[in-house]
Amino acid sequence: MTRLSDPPSPILDRFGKGWDPDTLSALAGSVPIDLAAPVERVLEQLGPVLGRPEARTVLVGYGASYDTAPQDVALFAALPGWSVHVPGHPDEVGRLMREAVAGDGSTYLRLPEQGNAEPHGGASGSFEVVRLGAGGVVLAVGPTLDAVVRATAGLDLTILYASTIRPFDAVGLRTAVLAADRADVVLVEPCLAGTSAHCVAETLVNVPHRLRALGLPWHDTEPGAHGLDEAGIAATVRAFLR
Repeated sequence: MTRLSDPPSPILDRFGKGWDPDTLSALAGSVPIDLAAPVERVLEQLGPVLGRPEARTVLVGYGASYDTAPQDVALFAALPGWSVHVPGHPDEVGRLMREAVAGDGSTYLRLPEQGNAEPHGGASGSFEVVRLGAGGVVLAVGPTLDAVVRATAGLDLTILYASTIRPFDAVGLRTAVLAADRADVVLVEPCLAGTSAHCVAETLVNVPHRLRALGLPWHDTEPGAHGLDEAGIAATVRAFLR
């Protein structure tokens, strides 16, 4: 596995307060990717890694915001065999990092620049049931959870939270959809729109359903401009489910 001799200091400066020694040790085995850098620089950093698909690698993306790098998660999610984590709170990072370094596959972990107020996440790789309802299912990925919860207040919906999108928890989503009265799914991702839409479709291939995928376009500006703020999510969900 590609390793660094010391933990990447930009990551420690932003996210490492209070991390335990095991997490810091795991971080030392990762490769940092500055997503705020020009795209040419990002590709330059990724070139040696993507050019050696047989090598086990842990990549940590940092610096991504709503006006930079909406494509990073979709890129790694499309690579066969990669695990992809999009935690919504710094306290979720430690467990994911340790699991990534201890595992036997390649991993991409995107650190949250905008996060939820509290950490979430249940069993490793499983979607957490934040709220149960009968009117449909909203799958909130990473730092979108708080906005989703506020936007759907008062609606009879199941809210699922995902900090891991590859592998995709098909069992968790299918179970939630079949338990609801309506097989309507809203997918909210803080990355390229539709990154996990095909996973939802494959999971529900034998279940008649509707899907609305929210995310960022290839070139983005601000979350509110594309419906990822609280008001935008609320308007989309209500229009889709009425």
